[in-house]
Amino acid sequence: MRYVPGAVGFKARKPNGAQPGAQPLVLAVPKGRILDEAVALFARAGYDISPVLGKSRKLVHDCGGLRVLILRSADVPTYVAYGAADIGVAGSDVLDEQGVDLYEPLDLGIGRCRLITAEPEHRPVDDRSDIHLRVATKYPLLTRRHFQARGITAEIIKLSGSVELGPLLGLAHRIVDLVETGETLRQNGLREVETIAHISSRLVVNPASLKLRSDEISKLVNRLERAAVVP
Repeated sequence: MRYVPGAVGFKARKPNGAQPGAQPLVLAVPKGRILDEAVALFARAGYDISPVLGKSRKLVHDCGGLRVLILRSADVPTYVAYGAADIGVAGSDVLDEQGVDLYEPLDLGIGRCRLITAEPEHRPVDDRSDIHLRVATKYPLLTRRHFQARGITAEIIKLSGSVELGPLLGLAHRIVDLVETGETLRQNGLREVETIAHISSRLVVNPASLKLRSDEISKLVNRLERAAVVP
């Protein structure tokens, strides 16, 4: 369920948000490249979650009014959906692939990249041929939807990593994956065919938390909205 700002009345009744003695909001953030951007964004919004950085292997950090969970990106929507976290930072690629029922009040403008199709530079695929097209990807749902929309029948091979190896070793004719600069494609002899979607990270909110802790979440959303990177 995609949330449209204003549809559920994010209205804080007290300027300080949380009530005295209230449990901290639980925030789920993904480890990896987005984490640094998320820390910087929350800092601009007035929330210091910098203790999550560094070499510590701790997965739970108490950062003032927030308790921060460090998770795999694919797990963030699940923790938020089941109420283990009140809010989270999740890529639109993960949300679209999983189809989890969450509110998305804000595009945070971080973690920008593109979901693309690519193929070997010296072995391009003719879409009009009768080839049994095989496509390797971490995103089987989005990949299948894309090719079906174009009227192309493709066998989707799900991989968890090193998707670029698929065409190089004959496992697949094409791949669908995320790119920022395209340098990894070039180093592996692949060329971009087309862009499927532009990706960025979103703030997601558990529906029950939205009702029970609306003041605190409203305050956080408003601050992040002012601090977010403008698309």
